[in-house]
Amino acid sequence: MGNHKQGTPLKGFWEKPEPELLELLQATPAGLTSDEAQRRLDLYGPNSMVKESRFAALVSLLRFLINPLVIILLVASGISLALGDPVGGSIIIAIVLLSVLLNFFMEFQAQHAVEEIRKQVATTAAVIRDGRDQEMPVANLVPGDVIRLNAGDLVPADARLLEVKDLQVRESALTGESLCVEKTLGDLPPGKHGVADARNCVFMGTAVQTGIGTAVVACTGRNTVFGEIAQRLATRPPETEFGRGIRRFGIMITRVIMLLVLFVLLVNIAFHRPILESFLFSVALAVGMTPEMMPMIITVTLAQGARRMTRKKVLVKQLSAIEDFGSIEILCSDKTGTLTEGEIVLDRHVDVQGKDDDSVLRFIYLNSFFQAGIKSPLDDAVLKHDHPLIAEYQKLDEIPFDFIRKRLSVVVRRADERLLVTKGEAESIFSICQTVSIDGSSRPFDESRRAQAADTFQKLSADGFRVLGVAVRTVDKLDAYTVVAEKDMTLAGFAAFLDPPKEGIPAVLEALKQNGVSVVIMTGDNQYVTQKIAQDVGLKMDRVVIGDQVDTMDDPALAYQAENGAIFARVSPEQKNRVILALKARGHVVGYIGDGINDAPSLHTADVGISVMNGVEVAKDAAKIILLEKDLAVLNDGIIEGRRCFANIMKYIVMGTSSNFGNMFSMAAASLFLSFLPMLPTQILLNNFLYDVSQISIPSDNVDPALLRRPKRWRIAFIRQFMMIIGPISSIYDFLTFGVLLWVFHASMNAPLFHTGWFVESLATQTLVVFVIRTAGNPLKSRPSGPLLAAVFAIVAIAAVLPYTPLGTLLQFTPLPLSLLGAIGFLAITYLLLVQLVKSWFYRRHALL
Repeated sequence: MGNHKQGTPLKGFWEKPEPELLELLQATPAGLTSDEAQRRLDLYGPNSMVKESRFAALVSLLRFLINPLVIILLVASGISLALGDPVGGSIIIAIVLLSVLLNFFMEFQAQHAVEEIRKQVATTAAVIRDGRDQEMPVANLVPGDVIRLNAGDLVPADARLLEVKDLQVRESALTGESLCVEKTLGDLPPGKHGVADARNCVFMGTAVQTGIGTAVVACTGRNTVFGEIAQRLATRPPETEFGRGIRRFGIMITRVIMLLVLFVLLVNIAFHRPILESFLFSVALAVGMTPEMMPMIITVTLAQGARRMTRKKVLVKQLSAIEDFGSIEILCSDKTGTLTEGEIVLDRHVDVQGKDDDSVLRFIYLNSFFQAGIKSPLDDAVLKHDHPLIAEYQKLDEIPFDFIRKRLSVVVRRADERLLVTKGEAESIFSICQTVSIDGSSRPFDESRRAQAADTFQKLSADGFRVLGVAVRTVDKLDAYTVVAEKDMTLAGFAAFLDPPKEGIPAVLEALKQNGVSVVIMTGDNQYVTQKIAQDVGLKMDRVVIGDQVDTMDDPALAYQAENGAIFARVSPEQKNRVILALKARGHVVGYIGDGINDAPSLHTADVGISVMNGVEVAKDAAKIILLEKDLAVLNDGIIEGRRCFANIMKYIVMGTSSNFGNMFSMAAASLFLSFLPMLPTQILLNNFLYDVSQISIPSDNVDPALLRRPKRWRIAFIRQFMMIIGPISSIYDFLTFGVLLWVFHASMNAPLFHTGWFVESLATQTLVVFVIRTAGNPLKSRPSGPLLAAVFAIVAIAAVLPYTPLGTLLQFTPLPLSLLGAIGFLAITYLLLVQLVKSWFYRRHALL
């Protein structure tokens, strides 16, 4: 391919003349063949920012091995082997490696499941291959491909334009310029030009706002302008609510572990115990207290949740979004397609007096038929309606829609007559009209007729119609027409569209309310039709805030209105964004559902951006969640699934910070008064490994309905208090076990008996307590999942049987008398009862029951 070498971008390709660029790319406007495209894909690699590695699995395994605690244990075990303790050193190495492999295997499976889901939401591009238009994944694009662009598309690669029609692109992602850039054909003047000057090209990551175009791909993946910027910056995405909670929890648990382990090590050294054994004991304690399975538990939980959500027609682009999804307190939504059917029909076309008028139909049909780019649902409704013949009309130009003017115009010609036909929001149309058509004749659009037009508009809106104003005027011959031409127009009348409320939507809204989610409607429609729809679906409609009022309010006032059920009508994308930011500033977790070009900023700003599969690419790219159906019922199911995932993750965390932490604290305390270590390092590690295995099935556990009814947030203070109250109960029973072992079974002179008895008791109590901790209520009325039951009882059985096996002898365990097993069983049962009593008091205190 000419001088376009592998791995180097075609720098400044926009400065090259079109024939020279096509020759360099060995491309034609007819596109590539599939065979040639595959050859180039092998040469240049996928059109992706992420470089795929064949060693990804190995890198993931090494990531687990370079954990500081793992390295310390392996080094200490190597020293132990060198000093003549091959059995102890080998056992520690084996347990550590088993734990690492278990983590790796479970996370690898979860990541594989996530990749399968991501493939379902892969962005596609319209490409000319083998002489025909095709839809294919963006990752398969190669230099020389010819692509089609429409309004709402994300530009999939850096490309030179071959054809354009009213093409405007938002390039703020690259240049910071908020206004759209109009694209043109032709070569740039000689000399050096930056990206901002390249009007003849489009660039990856920018968004097509209006119009259509065809372009030849010049650079892909990390060789694009966007790719170079991304590599230079390498910025991390903003921290989510979920990520923030995990980080704070990690900081808290690290501080506790460091203090306790350092204390134990110093005490053991002060008592003149062997330094290596004391060091191994301290590190083993750190391993026991560290929730090292937490990343795996989180990944597996979220991956399983993502799979369940896929079955419920909710696709997850980003795993951490699942938990944030369940935390949503306020859901901001447009009404079209969520509260309403989204199947819009043109029901009426009337003049300002409310009388049917075929000329209104003719004008709006001309506008919708000739407008370029993607059609809105209103345009589709117009084009499906019976209409007059328009073969004698020819399009001359177009003034594209934007969200400031809120209207779109086309210029058409019939014979020698040139007409500017404009449709848009009624108030916007009123502002450019000087006359009004009444009974076929033009009259001044004075105050009385403006009031009459406004009254007709309000009546249509109050009846549930979405209303567009239609205006027309003759224009002189010009080379091009701009917004300046939209003046002195004649108001023809109104087109009224019907979009009825969805069947069953009141029940869904009530279910969301019962589940603690407030729905805030934010729409560009006028307040009259919005109030009508709100009334039909059972929403409060006594507080309607329109766009002009939003501009007069400060952020706290906006948040107050949204918190108290206000409906926002006639709001722009920027105003929607302000409402979301105001709510987030008040500490709310905010979701936003949208599928249009104008929704992208709000989807990005919200904690959870939600789009739909048939939404525009810009919206789907900004969203974290993709709905296969634009239905609030599906959304409600997804929110509940997010809460289920969060509840199961919290089970593991409170388990690890209460019973498990209590046992490790007891071990540290026991080392102060015993003449031997309370448990050997190998036994501590085995205890921790078996405990971890029992927790693997937590992601599949059932969740109490009460925990799914309200949004849940990370509360580090709650976790810390739970640890400080439940943990000591575990320690109390450990000390009772010490007393039984020392004074009833005289284990003060029999270290193996002490080690074995406490190993069995600590493993039984810290695993069985999951049945109490997993529910806020009565554990006998909350059924755990089958896998969790099987895993916990299997581990308890292994702990009880292990001392009687050859492996137990190798691990320096000794068989326990049946009377001691009975005493341990009695202690375990009373421990579970006491934990249940204290837990019930604790939850009542925190008003969680």
